[in-house]
Amino acid sequence: MTKCTHLDTIEAVAPSADGCEDCLKTGDTWVHLRVCLECGHVGCCDSSKNKHATKHHHATGHPLVQSAEPGEDWLWCYVDRVMLEPSSGPLWSGPWRKDGR
Repeated sequence: MTKCTHLDTIEAVAPSADGCEDCLKTGDTWVHLRVCLECGHVGCCDSSKNKHATKHHHATGHPLVQSAEPGEDWLWCYVDRVMLEPSSGPLWSGPWRKDGR
C-alpha cells in the first residue's frame, strides 16, 4: 500500500478564490474544485477542460490538494499518487461559497 510522504507540507491556508482562480481570470468554467494545501490556490479538477489544479502542481511542486466539493472529504497527493481520507473536514479555512459557477 502506497503512503503519502508529504503530509508535512500541509499549511494553514485559506482558499485563494471563490472558484477556480485561473478560470475566473479567463471567464472560463470548471467541473469540480481542489484547494492546494500548501498555498491555498483553488484550481479545477482533471475532469475540467483546463485542469488548473494539476497545472498548479506541475508549476509549483506543491504535492497535496483537498477536494472543495460539498460532501467530499479526501486529499490527493500528486507525487505519491495516493488518495487519503482525513475524515476531519476541510484542512483549509476561511470564507468559502463552494457554489461553483
